[in-house]
Amino acid sequence: MQKPLQQQIFSINSNQQFEHAALEIFRYQAHHNAVYKEFINGLQVKAEEVTNVKQIPFLPVEFFKNHNVVSTSAQPQITFSSSGTTGMITSRHYVSDVSWYEESFRRAFKLFYGGISNYCVLALLPAYLEREGSSLVYMADDFIKLSDHPQSGFYLYNHAELHNQLLELKKAGTPTLLIGVTFALLDFAEQHAINFPNLVVMETGGMKGRRKEMIRQELHDILCKGFGVNAIHSEYGMTELLSQAYSKGDGIFNCPPWMRIITRDTNDPLSIVENGKTGGVNIIDLANINSCSFIATQDLGKVYNDGSFEILGRFDSSDIRGCNLLVQ
Repeated sequence: MQKPLQQQIFSINSNQQFEHAALEIFRYQAHHNAVYKEFINGLQVKAEEVTNVKQIPFLPVEFFKNHNVVSTSAQPQITFSSSGTTGMITSRHYVSDVSWYEESFRRAFKLFYGGISNYCVLALLPAYLEREGSSLVYMADDFIKLSDHPQSGFYLYNHAELHNQLLELKKAGTPTLLIGVTFALLDFAEQHAINFPNLVVMETGGMKGRRKEMIRQELHDILCKGFGVNAIHSEYGMTELLSQAYSKGDGIFNCPPWMRIITRDTNDPLSIVENGKTGGVNIIDLANINSCSFIATQDLGKVYNDGSFEILGRFDSSDIRGCNLLVQ
């Protein structure tokens, strides 16, 4: 189920194709993923009787903390791990074929922003660079290499150097992407204000205990003023996923064709709520063929009729995570 299926997944262009592929992957994972198989058996769900995507059970994301969530016997090529405070149990995503991840994030970025080679890519990801196993750092590193721009690169706390770099890029009229963890972007914007209207500022979420939490509008207003841009872009992803959704402003995200958000009842996790109503965020990520493509997160959100969605916060009892912790 590898290369032919990979081509099938990343060429999806209709709801019918998505549903067909999702059901095929569900049946595959229900048989080959021991953790997921035990989970759906516990719910007394028979895979062969599931005929609609909305009938598919979603594995709670917490399973990635204590179980090997895999659908293959192949050894992992790479293991991604989530961020967390000292002593916290972190999620681990065992990726047996990293080409799925690379194909997913490259195609998704091109879909929403065009070719990465068009940009100078600057990555302000200090907390992620200072630990092992960050899928975000892996993606940013790939973008930096593919951009093939001599000024592309990572930054830790050398904000003055980043500021000078941005001034040079602005002067040269170079299309520039600045992707950063939220607290670092805030720190930079408050210390080194710049007016760069054409800069794409993309926050990946996460205060990580470094700053007080704030509502999205307040955060984006500060960043817009600090960078001199009209909108702040956002990336929605997590360790347990191989795909990302993107927002070009106002906190409204869109998924690539092989990813979908469905919201569940906050009091009944097996019930799906209709579009426009707040619920727990369930994610279908078909790129997760070798782990689990059907994940119930601890995010709260709302899905709209066009498939776009927004994140509205977290379940009160959920652990603090590195990505998208903004309270809306």
